[in-house]
Amino acid sequence: MTGFEITGASACDMELIRSWAEEEGWNPGVGDRYAFAVADPGGFLVGRLDGEPVACISAVRYGAGFGFVGFYIARPTVRGQGYGMRLWNAGMARLDGRLVGLDGVVEQQDNYRRSGFRHAWNNARYEGVPEAGADDGVRVVDAASLPFAELASYDRRFFPEPRDSFLAAWTGLPGRTALAAVRDGRVEGLGVIRPGSAAARIGPLYAAGPEVAGALLRGLARHAPGGRVAVDVPDANPAAVKLVTGLGMVATFETARMYTGPAPALDLSGLYGVTSLELG
Repeated sequence: MTGFEITGASACDMELIRSWAEEEGWNPGVGDRYAFAVADPGGFLVGRLDGEPVACISAVRYGAGFGFVGFYIARPTVRGQGYGMRLWNAGMARLDGRLVGLDGVVEQQDNYRRSGFRHAWNNARYEGVPEAGADDGVRVVDAASLPFAELASYDRRFFPEPRDSFLAAWTGLPGRTALAAVRDGRVEGLGVIRPGSAAARIGPLYAAGPEVAGALLRGLARHAPGGRVAVDVPDANPAAVKLVTGLGMVATFETARMYTGPAPALDLSGLYGVTSLELG
C-alpha cells in the first residue's frame, strides 16, 4: 500500500466528501458541512493514494464519552484493497474509549457487527409531499425566536451528550428553517429542514406526540420546493412510522442505528426523525 496516507479533511475535501455521498444516493443536505466542522473540526479523515483522495470517514467526538461514525466511503476503484479498512481503524482509534454510534447502510451492517457494533433500531427514509391535515391546538413558531438554551436543553433528551455548537449552526445556517412547537411556555417539538440534492431533508424531528410531529412536518414542508421532503424515521418509535405512512410518504432507503455498547437512554417516543445519518 505504498503511497497511502491518512490526513484531516480540508474545506475542499469536505465538499468532495459531500459529492461522494451524493453519488452513493444518500442525498446529503446542502450546507451540512459547515455545521459538521463546528461539531468537531478534527473529526473528518481522508485517505489519499499518491496524493489523490480515495476514501473518507467521519469520527466525531461529543463530550467526554460519545462518538459517532459516518461518511465511510471508499471510491469504487479502490474497494477491496484494504484502504477503507485502514481508514476505518484510524477513525475508530480516534474514538477509543467512547461509546460509538453509527447509522449503517444495509450492505455494511455485517461488517459493523464484526467490529463490535450492536443493532439498536432501524431507520427508514420516508419521502413525499405530506398530505394536508389540521394542526388543532399546536402552536408552531420560528425556533430562532426562543432562547437557545431551551432548544439545547430539549435536544439533550434525544442525544447522549451536549452538542450546543453543532445545534446552533445546524438550526441557524442560511437556507434552512427551524420550527418549534410550544405549549404553556415549554418546548414540545423541534424540526429543521434544509435543502438536499433531491428532496429537502428534515432532521431532527422531535415531538411530544404525533399531532405535534405532524404539525411540524407539514409546517417544514411548506419551505420545500414542491413540498417534497425526506425524513429518516426510527422504527423504535411506532407512532412516527404510523404518522409518515398516514401522511402518504413512502420508504425509500434504510439504515440501522448501531452502538459499540448498550444503547444510550434516549426519549425514543419523542424521536420522529433523526438529525443526521452522518453525525447522529
